[in-house]
Amino acid sequence: MDKSSGTWWERAQWAMRRVPLPLHLTTGSFSLRAADKAGITRTRTAARDLVTVSRGIRVPADSAAAGAAAMRAYTDLDDEATLSLGSAARLWNAPLPGRLEEDWRIHLARRRGFSTPRRVNVVGHQLALLPDEVVELDGVRLTSPARTWLDLATVLNTDELVIAGDSMVCEHGPEFPVPRDALCSIDVLRSMVERHAGNRGVRKARAAVELIRVGADSPPETRLRLALVRAGLPEPVLNHVIRGDDPWGGAGSPVLWPDAAYPQRRIAIQYEGAHHNGMDQYLRDIRRADTAARSGWLEVRVSRLDLAGEHPAAVGKVRSALVSRGWRAS
Repeated sequence: MDKSSGTWWERAQWAMRRVPLPLHLTTGSFSLRAADKAGITRTRTAARDLVTVSRGIRVPADSAAAGAAAMRAYTDLDDEATLSLGSAARLWNAPLPGRLEEDWRIHLARRRGFSTPRRVNVVGHQLALLPDEVVELDGVRLTSPARTWLDLATVLNTDELVIAGDSMVCEHGPEFPVPRDALCSIDVLRSMVERHAGNRGVRKARAAVELIRVGADSPPETRLRLALVRAGLPEPVLNHVIRGDDPWGGAGSPVLWPDAAYPQRRIAIQYEGAHHNGMDQYLRDIRRADTAARSGWLEVRVSRLDLAGEHPAAVGKVRSALVSRGWRAS
């Protein structure tokens, strides 16, 4: 639009769009409080290139922000507000079932004694939060990993809670291709349960924490482990490293990192997700199976279909492998 044409209002809008925002206000949502601190006028925050997503909160119209950047204004606007439940879980990258992944609302909590957060697109909660149960991540205030997990006990079933817990405690050491640090330990989760023994869902959390293990990278890996144990099979070992002859590292180098293993029987279990359909991954899988065979290990490959239903086919696959290696049910 020619700035000399149009109505006075159109010219004013054109001028407001031309005033650049500070960089930190362009990367996601921001509050009017943050805009005031940056010296941005309320006239500028009313410009058409900004979207009002909730009272006192703006997002640049062309923003593709996600995660913490998309939600930071909600805690910046209110010193007592903390992201919780599903919103906090997403920032901790905890896997959620489909029904919660589809819930795009923002879960905000205040401590008991304060009013419940109420605004558009927000689900408000009152929680008995202790000081160490609220932390900051990428400029956003949210419940700690362990507290987030405990609160999820009010909306998840036991297996879903185990899956979320496995994600929180998962870690891989430096011998793994992609090392990973845990967000918290199983002992911290257990302490959180005992700290809030009267909370809703705590009985479920108490049962779930005893089933959580370190080393499961994905929900299917957790579901597989639970299915094997419930079928009466031995519990597999996670985070096991298979060593062998490596042309670069020499004898005794790490060569395989199975999703689960029975080291005494030399059985390696691999879950094949959708990414294994690609040709490059397919060729890597063949090389992996050859490496396992050369090292004297039997590889059991499990797919999504093998985990379906009340009696997963994966159980039969693993049972057959165990029997072939001398295992007998007691």
